[in-house]
Amino acid sequence: MKTPTQSKTPNEITYYKLNNELNIPQDNKIPLEKDKQAVRAYFLEHVNPNTVFFYTLDEKLDYLIEHDYIEEDFINLYDRSFIKQLMQSTYDYKFRFKSFMGAHKFYNQYALKTNDGKRYLERYEDRIVFNALYLANGDPQLATDLRDELITQRFQPATPTFLNAGRKRRGEMVSCFLLELSDDMNAIGRSINSALQLSKRGGGVGINLSNLREEGAPIKKVENAASGVVPVMKLFEDSFSYANQLGQRNGAGVVYLNVFHPDVVRFLSTKKENADEKIRVKTLSLGLTVPDKFYELVADNADMFLFSPYDVERLYGKPFSYVNITEEYENMVHNPEIRKYKVKARELENEISKLQQESGYPYIINIDTANEANPVDGTIVMSNLCSEILQIQEPSHINDDQSYNKMGVDISCNLGSTNIVNMIQSPDFAKSIDTAVRALTFVTDSTSIDAVPTVRNGNERNHTIGLGGMGLHTLFAINQIHYGSDESIELTEAYFYAMNYYTLVSSNRIAAERGETFVNFDQSQYASGEYFDKYIQTPFEIQSDKVRDIMKGIHLPTAEDWQALKDKVQTNGLYHAYRQAVAPTGSISYVNETSSSLHPITRLIEERQEKKTGKTYYPAPYLSNDTIEYYQSAYDIDMRYVIDVYAAAQKHVDQGMSMTLFMRSEMPEGLYPWKTDGNQKLTTRDLNILRNYAWNQGIKSIYYVRTFTDDGDEIGSNYCESCSI
Repeated sequence: MKTPTQSKTPNEITYYKLNNELNIPQDNKIPLEKDKQAVRAYFLEHVNPNTVFFYTLDEKLDYLIEHDYIEEDFINLYDRSFIKQLMQSTYDYKFRFKSFMGAHKFYNQYALKTNDGKRYLERYEDRIVFNALYLANGDPQLATDLRDELITQRFQPATPTFLNAGRKRRGEMVSCFLLELSDDMNAIGRSINSALQLSKRGGGVGINLSNLREEGAPIKKVENAASGVVPVMKLFEDSFSYANQLGQRNGAGVVYLNVFHPDVVRFLSTKKENADEKIRVKTLSLGLTVPDKFYELVADNADMFLFSPYDVERLYGKPFSYVNITEEYENMVHNPEIRKYKVKARELENEISKLQQESGYPYIINIDTANEANPVDGTIVMSNLCSEILQIQEPSHINDDQSYNKMGVDISCNLGSTNIVNMIQSPDFAKSIDTAVRALTFVTDSTSIDAVPTVRNGNERNHTIGLGGMGLHTLFAINQIHYGSDESIELTEAYFYAMNYYTLVSSNRIAAERGETFVNFDQSQYASGEYFDKYIQTPFEIQSDKVRDIMKGIHLPTAEDWQALKDKVQTNGLYHAYRQAVAPTGSISYVNETSSSLHPITRLIEERQEKKTGKTYYPAPYLSNDTIEYYQSAYDIDMRYVIDVYAAAQKHVDQGMSMTLFMRSEMPEGLYPWKTDGNQKLTTRDLNILRNYAWNQGIKSIYYVRTFTDDGDEIGSNYCESCSI
């Protein structure tokens, strides 16, 4: 075999300078052409000279296999002639990055490189083809269909999948994991081991601490023996710091606690800037699961009782997380056998808001809202690192030798996103959704985390996927729709209404093909038909002519369509227990050159501080004279509009959504009607109102609260470590 060659490196580097000139207005206009020049310069000065050149496609494939860059097994599932045809036709598409950020993100963080990290072994098109071949698992038609969806950027797998598909040396292809923790030392020890194993494989880990007894609770009838949740938090934080995914990414985790847990105030205090170093957690994320009862007590300005998880489990026969506190609250208050602690509900609410102002934490999971909407038999008790995964879990019982007396059900997140702008233009929306569902299904089918049996068990039982969306604000802007307007809300609902239907169609088709459903399908609202009744009785219909025109290429299901689907599902079932989740889409939205997730952009020209290259600038996608008016910053939008948009989608999303609230420390005059005293400073009251509004609108989860301060800093602007690189 000939030794691959490398062209000479040019002397002058101009692409950073050109990209940075985006931030220097010319004649009071944004010089967008500078970014296009930066892209061209980036390829001419960096990518092309540093890409390994192969004379033939056979030479390329043989080299990558021989030197352990890509797996041979998935290549051997196809005729070599088909692979070469697929690669050539992908090159013929003549894909071009529209922004420097998109190109830089891909080549810096996704493209396969030589072992010394200095040269590129694949183009964007190659990564597309390897994803298509790998996820199609030997089906040439599916591989072709998937290639079409990827190269047109209608569908984008999550970072772990897109990065690792086809590679010989890789991490897991799933984004993150959720672990339930029960109240005993064996479970804690086993969970720490599980966290280490999952973190080293490249996944963020969510952990539920709500079942652990509080600080000062008795152990074996010895009073004041329990240390509470904080020391356990420290153990997990150290675990994630140690298992840092081969140095490529930091390990990342989140711990969740029920707001009625007696350690809740101490739990929150671990994130305060002035917290004692003995209890302070720096890298661990915090989340609260909040039952409806909390909102009721706050509204009544009432005293609030916190309950000992140990006593609750002892009396109810199940862990604290699985008891419906809203239903049982009064019974628990009046039960003398349950140890309880009294606080003021509004004081606790203010503590939550203070911390959100200071750090962006905690995430909020409206746990009753999530469970009431859950069509699958079981209980949702927590979420993940980005707060969009909401699935049932079951606790494990661990023996002294760390074996399982009863194996529980934990969760892995198999995620991907539709690029809404491009997906709406698909020549066959139903086929595009089906292709995406099948790609994600392969990920869930092929994921087997043997080191953590509870995750493997959950994955094998439920076959869950999480198809989401990104680019919503971009869709609004190019169609000259203001974020939060009636048209934007209707368009959002129309899209996710369609996506819900067509993912159900795909899941039902796969179940029929395989003769297999998720475990306990027969106990779900899908099997009973209850899930479909609301759609049959009152199917969604578009009212706006503008929205109807945007959605004209997509058939929205009628009552008759829903009835036919109900009949098919009751006959053949569904393969996936869960199908949808809207992730934050950090890195992949740049590569897809669209706005991230469903939230508004933060700036017309986004400024990113890259680790090795300094500042990089990213203009809002499709920014022009026609769209600029509609690209209002999230920090200047009433967050109730954002909540309304997310609530419209949430009606048709079976899991959750990573909804971020964007605030200014000094808010624009007149933005919020309740700020009538002339003081526009952000207060705890503002956040209290918005959280209550979100709960009333049916929002299941709130991710970060990001605050833009007077000195230009952003508090809470972290990116999900498990979904971004």
